[in-house]
Amino acid sequence: MKTLSFLRRSFEHGVHPAHHKQQTEDLPIQRVPFGKDYIMPLGQHIGVPARPVVDVGERVQRGQLIAEPGGFVSTALHSPVTGTIRDIGDFRGVDGRFAPAIAIQADAFATQQADAGPALDWQSLSLEDFIEAVQMAGIVGMGGAAFPAHVKLSVPDGVRIRHLLINGAECEPYLTTDHRLMLERPQALLEGAEIMRQKLGAEETVIGVEMNKPDAIEVIKRHIRPDQPVRVVPLKVKYPQGAEKMMIKSVFGKEVPAGQLPRDVEVNVNNVGTIVAVADYFLRGMPLIERVVTVAGPGVTYPANLIVPLGTPVRDVVKFCGGLRPGTREIIMGGPMMGRPIASLDVPVLKGCSGVLVFTEQQTARRKEYPCISCGRCLEACPYFLNPSRLARLSKSRMFDEMKAYHVFDCVECGSCTFACPSNIPIVQLIRTAKDDLSHRKESDT
Repeated sequence: MKTLSFLRRSFEHGVHPAHHKQQTEDLPIQRVPFGKDYIMPLGQHIGVPARPVVDVGERVQRGQLIAEPGGFVSTALHSPVTGTIRDIGDFRGVDGRFAPAIAIQADAFATQQADAGPALDWQSLSLEDFIEAVQMAGIVGMGGAAFPAHVKLSVPDGVRIRHLLINGAECEPYLTTDHRLMLERPQALLEGAEIMRQKLGAEETVIGVEMNKPDAIEVIKRHIRPDQPVRVVPLKVKYPQGAEKMMIKSVFGKEVPAGQLPRDVEVNVNNVGTIVAVADYFLRGMPLIERVVTVAGPGVTYPANLIVPLGTPVRDVVKFCGGLRPGTREIIMGGPMMGRPIASLDVPVLKGCSGVLVFTEQQTARRKEYPCISCGRCLEACPYFLNPSRLARLSKSRMFDEMKAYHVFDCVECGSCTFACPSNIPIVQLIRTAKDDLSHRKESDT
């Protein structure tokens, strides 16, 4: 029985990149000082962009609603600072494209104390009202995907959720935001988990944590009351252990079939940061206006785990950490495996930004690419059992439509294939290019 239990703590395939977490794993969370200018993109989440409910020149308070959801798959936005709406228009985003956003100039003389509302009586809310409250709080998946949290709560009739699974794996190298939240705010994590568990009608809460975070495992276990239906499951250290389908396989031994969702196997998965945000809103009246960000990498002077108001320019965050070291070549928002390089230091920190990683020429130098040798290592690495080499060849030939027959949209762009490739072929980048092209064409058709 012990052997079977151990086997369930992992999944098939995957890779083992170096952790690189020693820079920040022992650094307590601190707050970055408030700056002058903030940019709040209306599309900080997967789905329809939010709609502004403020006008240029209007004064806003920290925590005030500034944009309402643009549809069901959309979330609200709140002002991260007390100040004045400077502009509403198109601003450059992380990927270099221009997109609608609200620009706010902070009041230099304001205390920037959030005007947090009263705690909500969440127990008396119906599931429909609870879902709407989560949407209006602006809460999204904080692990990087930024999928609106309320959509996951909208379970179709006849579907039962038995397990609330909290993702504390944080398997991306360098990132330590979830690790620090589990260490510093275990009570908020358990409070948010109980709120979500009761509203979902789940039997238990399971918190999955990779075994390279033994202190977090111990702290959470110590805070669990005997009457709480919560258990912590240590997971084997392997990437991408934090992908929700991989974690379900590791914890429960269940396979989520292609094209289906975790709810189809009676599981609801949420990130540690998302659960803490739920507790902050329902128990402390604080909508999602800030988040914890890991600033790390060889190119940053003073690595840190920071509480950063949303909309803060990356430039301000890096400046607080002592600026860039000589030889800095690239800054990535997110983790090194799934994150994306930013187009400018002036782009803002978003809801899904778990890290700002600064790399030098040594880490970013493009290695010489060789022809595919059909070794099969990318197939062995892919946790979704796709054929990455074939998808890469089709993408190079711009045969994007043909890639749909090979389940290109089942790819979560984890980067395991690129990491494993001995020929240095940028497989995941080629797949990402194809998916972006197909998605944009689909949007233009609609």
